[in-house]
Amino acid sequence: MVENFIVDILKSKATIFSFQEAFLSSGEKKPHLLMRRLNYYVKKGILHKIRRGLYAKDKNYNKLELVTKIFTPSYISFETVLAQEGIIFQHYTTIFVATYQTREIVCDNQRYSFRKIKDAILTNIGGVENKEHYFIASKERAFLDTLYLNKDYHFDNLLPLDFDKILKLLPLYNNKRMEKQVKCYVKELNISEKKK
Repeated sequence: MVENFIVDILKSKATIFSFQEAFLSSGEKKPHLLMRRLNYYVKKGILHKIRRGLYAKDKNYNKLELVTKIFTPSYISFETVLAQEGIIFQHYTTIFVATYQTREIVCDNQRYSFRKIKDAILTNIGGVENKEHYFIASKERAFLDTLYLNKDYHFDNLLPLDFDKILKLLPLYNNKRMEKQVKCYVKELNISEKKK
């Protein structure tokens, strides 16, 4: 029912929703009427407009949810995952995302870095986890995404990575340079394991 859509949105566990999602769930036939209604809720302080077409239920929204709604398809990857998993030691406040275009956006004092990755990789869900309201790369997928876009990237700690998973995901990239690099890392790790 059109009148109850805001109640459904507020009851949802998602902290962010798009105009398109509201349009589909509201049953409203005229987009301009829904826009007017959403603007009313924003003025009343019930909703918060983050950027064009994106709204939050309150000011403490999940930034990981927001970033994957700015451009779709997309998933969180690169340094965000690598730092979280202890593969790189550098701390980044920027949230890094794989999507279909390269762009930097600052929204609510948070910097988001979108990196273009080819469609065949972007739309393949191998090594991408579906969290409740966003998608995020596994550490192995983030490692490979980073290798794909960077020839000479320095990783601080490769021990947390499961190279069996990496070798299973590697054909997705169809990249000879990456295959050679991964083989070198595997060799390197085997040598350091024997030394211990």
